[in-house]
Amino acid sequence: MQVEKNIHIIEAHAEGEVGDVVVGGVIPPPGETLWEQSRYLARDRRLKDFLLNEPRGGVFRHVNILVPPKDNRADLAAIIMEPETVPPMSGSNTICIVTVALETGVVPMQEPETKVTLEVPGGLIDITAQCADGKVQSVTFDNVPSYVDQLGKKLIVPGIGDLTVDIAFGGDSFVVVQASDLGLELVPEQAAALTKAGMAVAVAAQEQLGFSHPELPGFDEVTFCLIAGPVIDEPVIGGAPLRSSIHAVAIKPGKLDRSPTGTGASARIALMHAKGKARPGDVFEFRSVLGSKFVAKFVSQTQIADQPAIIPRITGRAWVTGRRELITNNGDPWPTGYRLSDTWPLMPKG
Repeated sequence: MQVEKNIHIIEAHAEGEVGDVVVGGVIPPPGETLWEQSRYLARDRRLKDFLLNEPRGGVFRHVNILVPPKDNRADLAAIIMEPETVPPMSGSNTICIVTVALETGVVPMQEPETKVTLEVPGGLIDITAQCADGKVQSVTFDNVPSYVDQLGKKLIVPGIGDLTVDIAFGGDSFVVVQASDLGLELVPEQAAALTKAGMAVAVAAQEQLGFSHPELPGFDEVTFCLIAGPVIDEPVIGGAPLRSSIHAVAIKPGKLDRSPTGTGASARIALMHAKGKARPGDVFEFRSVLGSKFVAKFVSQTQIADQPAIIPRITGRAWVTGRRELITNNGDPWPTGYRLSDTWPLMPKG
């Protein structure tokens, strides 16, 4: 890791989920591809810890690093760093990255819309941003191919019992369980209980079921737990019903996503399609426990390796909230920060 004296950050959130963007002060990590660069940052945690650990960060924060694209079709490239992981893709972070890039002039803004191709470790993402008066009003992107890894699997979770779960990929990997099976409600008052249960389910799923991706070497863990509510058809005058649902996504080491999670929404649509409950053209409004919303459309069917998959389209909003300059100090006894379990949860043991 090489870091200059000052690191410049634009702060942002997408539908409540923090997705800050490093715009200066970090030298790109080694690697021939963005995926290789991201694996380097996952192994050598010094930069990630510097940005995300206290006193500069916290479990609530994600940080994205702008790097030169490896693919000449891309206008912009970024590596996403979450509290515990360096994922292939993130919906809320993508929305933050594009909003920051356009509103700060990293990529020229065109009104009423700007088209951007973003390269992330998981691949190329085609994006359309609706823009007015120098601001990004919304961001729509076609996600990476999303697919079902395992359907209807039995899982034994210590402290919870026997569950039936699914595992799917929507840019990251999810074990999906119904909120009713956990005896929990998808309301803010149960955020702590949802997080605790979600982490226990994710750990058990990794140990008992596992996950693998056919095109991303070394990506072989169940990252998140999505706790799903029922899907409700809501009538829309003059059009097809809008299908809506609430879900909560528990993120390692133990927090709820404040947004509806674009990769989680994508994984849910892939699961519904596999179960015969979604078809191309269907539109969903997914809400988080916070009440924030993403609109997700089932665009088309595709394949990833030999695996049936879908292309989802996600729309959401982000807001720039501030600017920060982080300073390295050779006399600091905690140069990459620190964690204490009062604010940084301990991962549950399986």
